[in-house]
Amino acid sequence: MSEDHEPAEDHEPEREEFSHDPVAHAAVRAGMTVDELVGEYGDAGIGATDMHEAVDVYAEMIGDDDVTNFFGLAGAMVPAGMRRIVADLIRDGHIDALVTTGANLTHDAIEAIGGKHHHGQVHGEGTEREHDEQLRDEGVDRIYNVYLPQEHFALFEDHLRSRVFPECEGVVSIQRLTEELGRANAAVNEAEDVDERPGIAATAYEHDVPIYCPAVQDSVLGLQAWMYSQTNEFSLDALADMTPLTDKAFDAEKAGAMVVGGGVPKNFVLQTMLVAPGAYDYAVQLTMDQPNTGGLSGATLDEARSWGKIERAGRNASVYADATITLPLVVAAARERVGE
Repeated sequence: MSEDHEPAEDHEPEREEFSHDPVAHAAVRAGMTVDELVGEYGDAGIGATDMHEAVDVYAEMIGDDDVTNFFGLAGAMVPAGMRRIVADLIRDGHIDALVTTGANLTHDAIEAIGGKHHHGQVHGEGTEREHDEQLRDEGVDRIYNVYLPQEHFALFEDHLRSRVFPECEGVVSIQRLTEELGRANAAVNEAEDVDERPGIAATAYEHDVPIYCPAVQDSVLGLQAWMYSQTNEFSLDALADMTPLTDKAFDAEKAGAMVVGGGVPKNFVLQTMLVAPGAYDYAVQLTMDQPNTGGLSGATLDEARSWGKIERAGRNASVYADATITLPLVVAAARERVGE
């Protein structure tokens, strides 16, 4: 063989990664704790890695008493059965400010005063459209596989008009409205010995945690508030909540954000840091919206860093999956890790 065709010498390519931390295979067994299971996620890849990182960030966030915790709650999380998880986080001091939707507050109040959401399924033959038309005739509203009898909205309207709105005369902030809603929910829940717990708004009221609902108009709660305002001296100041929320961010030694879902609650939580001297030191988001559509709901938290909403050295993680699955896992594992 000529010198021109001699085989090249073997050598290792120069690499910045791949020399450590190989992917392993998750092991599961009977009797594992949630945090042990999430630990196994850390050995795996793709979404499992994201879940492991989210628990790491959230555990550090709620385990540090110097962190002011902001919580964004979108979607149909209350009717889906996530109500107690959020209320318990408030009760245990892990939420310092809650930003949510009028829909979640509506469904939270309905359960506080004795209403129930129900599992639903299609019975008999026919198309899904025919089934929904039947539900309409029967006076039942459907949220995917969760059903709610419409008479609960009538009870909710009476609750608002008799116990909530009259305490909010004149022009008030939306946070003042949610505070009065929590007070009324707690009072009825106790007086009528309702089986279900008083819920998110009531717990926030009892623990002096403010609830902000910047898009309250986009809900049954908002519709009822508007209808009441047509015949009474009552109105909501949409800008009034900006000052106390911004002050909370401005005064925070360190700040953390847990964002469940997207939309207005996510943006309202994150944009607060645009007028504060610092930014979030911790952030976790649980969403099913994808970042490649360019929408805020699926935008990565790294993208938020470019806006100055998250510190350069801040820790953040995003999990792209159904939040009714991921929220209980993240909260349970993080609570276990901090010894609760």
